[in-house]
Amino acid sequence: LPILWWVTGGLGICLGYHRLLTHRSFKTSLLFERILATLGALCWQGGPLHWVGTHRLHHAESDGDLDPHSPQHGFTWAHILWCFHRRPEGRDPHDVVKDLARDPYMRWLDRWFLLPQVGLGILLFGLGHLVTGTAAGAWGYVIWGVCIRTIFCYHATWFVNSAAHTWGYRNFRTKDGSRNTWWVALLSFGEGWHNNHHAQQRSAAHGMRWWEVDPTWWSVWVLERLRLVHGVVRPKLDRLDPHR
Repeated sequence: LPILWWVTGGLGICLGYHRLLTHRSFKTSLLFERILATLGALCWQGGPLHWVGTHRLHHAESDGDLDPHSPQHGFTWAHILWCFHRRPEGRDPHDVVKDLARDPYMRWLDRWFLLPQVGLGILLFGLGHLVTGTAAGAWGYVIWGVCIRTIFCYHATWFVNSAAHTWGYRNFRTKDGSRNTWWVALLSFGEGWHNNHHAQQRSAAHGMRWWEVDPTWWSVWVLERLRLVHGVVRPKLDRLDPHR
């Protein structure tokens, strides 16, 4: 479970869907981009076009009337209820992802994002049966590796939308209600340093003070040294509020 949580949530959602596809915080090969997008689809949070489009709309309208998931419309709405509406505030996320839509694989994955999860479930069932020798043990692998992991990743992501726009401190004076929330950062591989992110959206690092732990940035740092990524956008630390 912890390994799958990191691979799908940390590498798939945080690194792939968010910092690469949404904000282009670094550059990489088309193959590696597609691999990260596929890992993101394993979190069952939607295909890359829908997820990225929704997040881009969030930044464009942050905490305004057209923000798809602002706590200004209620904490529960920001956390979960918005997910039950295909177009929460009447705008189509696909309208702002023309760049991603040029890739036929991204279009395919956006439509069939459930298939990788089905494949993972079959793989886990087979592994569980091989290890335990029983159907019950095999289903246990599926329940923990797919169901419980997916639920955990959902809430970790949703807390960025809800809690990190409600509680915490601010390093930057942004026009929205984004906050740096330490416990959300721990659950979401560094995404909880949300005020930092809103202030410098293209930065590959969200943690900008020494205590702001950001595992996704560590992944970028390692991948850069392995020459799997390049053109990494680094934060402008001179813009930090010195009184915070």
